Amino acid sequence: MSITVNGLDELKKLAGSDLGTSEWIEITQERVNTFADATGDHQWIHVDPERAAAGPFGAPIAHGYLTLSLFIPLFTELLDVEGVSTKVNYGLNKVRFPAPVKVGSRIRLVAKLASVEDVPGGVQIAVDGTIEIDGGPKPAAVLQSLSRFYA
Repeated sequence: MSITVNGLDELKKLAGSDLGTSEWIEITQERVNTFADATGDHQWIHVDPERAAAGPFGAPIAHGYLTLSLFIPLFTELLDVEGVSTKVNYGLNKVRFPAPVKVGSRIRLVAKLASVEDVPGGVQIAVDGTIEIDGGPKPAAVLQSLSRFYA
């Protein structure tokens, strides 16, 4: 369920709030291969299912940066900020990949709006996110993302 706010003042009121949990998305071999093509990272643990089955993870796994890149579509399920002119990714404070995401797994995002701070012309938000693996004992990624919203 998405939270919708209109403008920066409403966004500021959400500081410290849990944003909820996104829907699950499946990590397919096609998605992994497309990411490999886009980045030029064709390491066998990602794109060679037969070899990867005999490898350290027992199956092909998603690139860590593929998992990280899915933060954005998962996050947009949770928070919609209307009434602003521009939305930009500003960076990351910390990212860790505690567990590999095997092809065929499902992931989702659990997020909290850690802070909202004024910046010239807008605000910067910090979002604490955990990308969970369905049935997994450890998350796929734990991160803090920074975004800016301008009036």
